[in-house]
Amino acid sequence: MQPSAVPELALAQTQTRPIHWLATATAVAGVMALSSVLQPGAAKAAQSGPGDRSAPAATAAPDPAAVEFPLECGPVKAVVVKQASGDLDGDGRPETVAAVHCDSPMGTPPDGVYVLTAAAGSGKPRVVATLVAPKDQNTVSALTVRDGVVRATLLGYSSRDVPRCCPDVTDRANWQWKDGAFVRSKAAGARSV
Repeated sequence: MQPSAVPELALAQTQTRPIHWLATATAVAGVMALSSVLQPGAAKAAQSGPGDRSAPAATAAPDPAAVEFPLECGPVKAVVVKQASGDLDGDGRPETVAAVHCDSPMGTPPDGVYVLTAAAGSGKPRVVATLVAPKDQNTVSALTVRDGVVRATLLGYSSRDVPRCCPDVTDRANWQWKDGAFVRSKAAGARSV
């Protein structure tokens, strides 16, 4: 009985060579590049009804890069480490919440958490509220805005004896706009040491 060449042919096609990987990587990169160019247009809802009024134009959230934060950083700059946007006061325009600290080359500088809004008319962003002051010695590890509520996870220290590199307290806090001010509340399971 003579051995068949078909099993050897099938085995030869399953062996990979560097050229196969290069061809596959090139094809995948081409598909990804093409998909980033060919994006669908923005969805538009048809409006009809009494008066057939058009919806208000979408407003961009304030850009933290265009704001001077109330931080004393000396020779270094203030740097935005986290940000989240959403409509916090129900006016239909988004605000931005930014966690900011001095860009220190050493240590763990404390964060400040600020609410930004765009000035009426000019659209220039400005700080309208401080939710966490740098003097509180907290570092923000998580920051979100959802359904008009700002949520943050703050890392802090139980005493002055704890090294500033190693926070030992975790605090979860929420802020919501009520009666013209941001009111802070503790999240469930808010504090741990």
